[in-house]
Amino acid sequence: MNTLVYATDWDSAALWTRNAGDLIGTAAFAISGALLAIRRDFDIVGALTLAAMTACGGGVIRDLIIGKTPPTAFVDLRYLAVAVLSALVVFVWSPPARLLGRPLDLADALGLGAFCVTGTVTAANHGLGPASSALLGVVTAVGGGVIRDVLAGRTPSILRPDQEIYAIPALFGAAITAVLIEYGYFHALTGGAVAASVFLFRALALHFRWRAPQARGRERG
Repeated sequence: MNTLVYATDWDSAALWTRNAGDLIGTAAFAISGALLAIRRDFDIVGALTLAAMTACGGGVIRDLIIGKTPPTAFVDLRYLAVAVLSALVVFVWSPPARLLGRPLDLADALGLGAFCVTGTVTAANHGLGPASSALLGVVTAVGGGVIRDVLAGRTPSILRPDQEIYAIPALFGAAITAVLIEYGYFHALTGGAVAASVFLFRALALHFRWRAPQARGRERG
């Protein structure tokens, strides 16, 4: 099959995209965790903890599922360093309340886009098929946000019917990434385009308040 990416190119593209995407996603999710910590009046220890768990939680879950132990976050300390540094910048800046809403959502959207791609790539590199790789891409993307929300004492966005769609953009990005990998068209440019598309999808959902359909005709308890 004539493809844009050959075997050696796939390895190089996958490694570069995963490393760059992971660091971008780590910083973005750490910022979202730190912003939520400030909104909840956490001290610096609480802010750093929430930021680190948000940034690394999804990747740790993914690595444990595919049997990659110890997880990357515990081996490559760049991820923890990026998370801590990002959180410290936000904490020291301590933005006013009016900047704690939309920036938090947009930082989360950036992490969502980056991690749904890198999570899918990592799973594919470990021999999983397209469907399983895409599923783990979604887990990587939403896992940190779920942990963040639970630790902050609020219902995770993925479970709230009054919130704009969250997992659907991640599923879209992970599925496209899995298809690109399967047919040999995945490289740094296409991976970046998918991540940007997921970010835009989520940002549009926030702006236009797109929500997932709910069951109708039943009494709400």
